[in-house]
Amino acid sequence: MPKFLGHFFISVIHILYKEKGNFMKIRQLIVSPFLTNCYVLIDGIEAAVIDPGGETQKIINEVDKNGAILKYIILTHFHLDHTLSAQEIKKEKVAKIFIHGDEKNFLKFEPDEFLTEKGEIKIGKTYLEIIHTPGHTKGSICLLGKGFIFTGDTLFKDGFGRTDLLGGSPADLELSLLKLKKIFKTGMKIYPGHGDVFTYQK
Repeated sequence: MPKFLGHFFISVIHILYKEKGNFMKIRQLIVSPFLTNCYVLIDGIEAAVIDPGGETQKIINEVDKNGAILKYIILTHFHLDHTLSAQEIKKEKVAKIFIHGDEKNFLKFEPDEFLTEKGEIKIGKTYLEIIHTPGHTKGSICLLGKGFIFTGDTLFKDGFGRTDLLGGSPADLELSLLKLKKIFKTGMKIYPGHGDVFTYQK
């Protein structure tokens, strides 16, 4: 977990590619006292929010100022610092909440859809592949795009997620990290649940 920096809201833009005049961009928002990385992915007029862990209005404002229609709220796992604002954003923007099916017994609310391994989510022209990476929690997922990946609390720049909380498993996490190692390619941009965004190098 990164050092506590105070209740600051930080927005960083990463423009990844341009295809036929259509930008896909990712906004990194650091929210809540837990310094969770919430991401807003925008492709054309469509958007998805990943891990809205608090500061609801700031997340909504980020979507609105880009003139995007929010389609999905994607949760990499069930912990409160990644899900706190999900229901409020859904109510405001009428977006669908997605989370892996193995988190079902740990949730205090009903999502719109339970995700499965190798499923896909389409935002504009961007496809995110669901990679099931249990260990931090039973239903933790990563979201794989073209040249980038959201890793939630499975992997950080300087380490990996803890396994001593509800649904955690050191053995599962070890297998998940090995799975990710096979997926990663040199130059891939990695967007973790906490801490710095970084580029994978062998």
